[in-house]
Amino acid sequence: MTSNVHDREAEWENIPAKAKRRFLIRLSAVLIGGMFLDGYILGIIGPVSATMTDDLGLSALEEGLAAAAALLGILIGSPLGGHLADKYGRKPLFTADMAIFVISSAMQFFVDSPTQLVVVRLLMGIAIGAEYSVGWPLMSEFSPARLRGRMLGLTLIAFYIGFMIAFLVGYLLIEYTDIGWRAVLGTSTLIAVILLISRIGLPESPRWLWNVGRREEAKHIAHDYMESEADMADVEHEDARPGTFGMLFSSQYWRATLFVSMFWFCAVAPYFAIATFADSVLKSYGLGGGLAGGVGLSAVAAAGVVVTVLLIDRVGRRPLTVPPQWLCTAILAVIGLWSGAPPMVVLALFLAFSFFNAMYNTLTGVYPGEVFPTEIRGIGTGFAAAVSRVGAGLGTFLLPWSMDHLGTGPTMLIAAGVALLGAALSQALAPETKGKSLSESAAGYGH
Repeated sequence: MTSNVHDREAEWENIPAKAKRRFLIRLSAVLIGGMFLDGYILGIIGPVSATMTDDLGLSALEEGLAAAAALLGILIGSPLGGHLADKYGRKPLFTADMAIFVISSAMQFFVDSPTQLVVVRLLMGIAIGAEYSVGWPLMSEFSPARLRGRMLGLTLIAFYIGFMIAFLVGYLLIEYTDIGWRAVLGTSTLIAVILLISRIGLPESPRWLWNVGRREEAKHIAHDYMESEADMADVEHEDARPGTFGMLFSSQYWRATLFVSMFWFCAVAPYFAIATFADSVLKSYGLGGGLAGGVGLSAVAAAGVVVTVLLIDRVGRRPLTVPPQWLCTAILAVIGLWSGAPPMVVLALFLAFSFFNAMYNTLTGVYPGEVFPTEIRGIGTGFAAAVSRVGAGLGTFLLPWSMDHLGTGPTMLIAAGVALLGAALSQALAPETKGKSLSESAAGYGH
């Protein structure tokens, strides 16, 4: 027995550690690039919206549909991509979703009607949704436990930076060049092509291969790409069984589904509401707006994600999930109740909210890959992403109505109530998965 263990360890040592590190860096780069592209695509439409509306003669309804199309696409693409990734593998979906990015990005150069614009943005949203439900599971399934939180968190930094750079690029191109809004939107095509080429040749997840019974392939890929023999030993501890959508609501995993979905919902709903409201406040007090507002708020949020990434594998998940939500609940309540607050105090409170909200928003990219088992990791992540987009939609579309009919204070108190729900839910259900193997962390809710 001892001899067999030594033989297996020696076999793993035949693959240089540097080669495996290079693979992890490559995998991280293409996943980070995908999230950067997601943020870029969502951010680039803001600076061109006025020019685009005038050129295409968009009605208010058509403008709303164009803005909502990407959101609807994410709602479709997340669960669909997750289901297909669990059924057919991570690798084909990981490449196919970037191909959709390339096609839809290129189509932006030729948009000449409101209907075409909506279709293109819908396709992009589907690709973004698939990226959530395929990219994060793939990253979690290859990452060593000691680095998993950091590697998953890095993708969220990329999203905020992508959004911020897109806003900056779009603003500068529209203000200081003569290129049209179609070309500005189409700048995402180059990024998508580079990422598509970079993804060709990446291996399939050994955990998915093991789960579908392709065990020799799983061992071969694990041997070539995973950090240590212990990683493959953990793969071998997993149950090999087909996943179904119904498993998300089974006695073993309904708590995981409830926690991840509603935590994500409660994290993004007030963020979208407060970001919209904060920008209008900045403008009304001459403190920013336009380029400064769009870039500044994203920069504060990005700083919150950076802090979380630096701490996540040291202090754990719960300390970065639960306390910041209680803080954000208190901040929103103060804004809602203190109607006569000085503008600079309001600004400081908004910035503090953006920072702390971004901290726990980072965990929305970490927990799904850790609490769902391999057979439903894709569909679980996709379902939670879809629920979160409902929250984003409510935060965005109900804010103007609430501000007009209920007023600023009550609107902020509603946002505080949503944050309170997330905080209470996380206090009760958020697990600590730091340093655990995926089979351990996914089994946590079942025992």
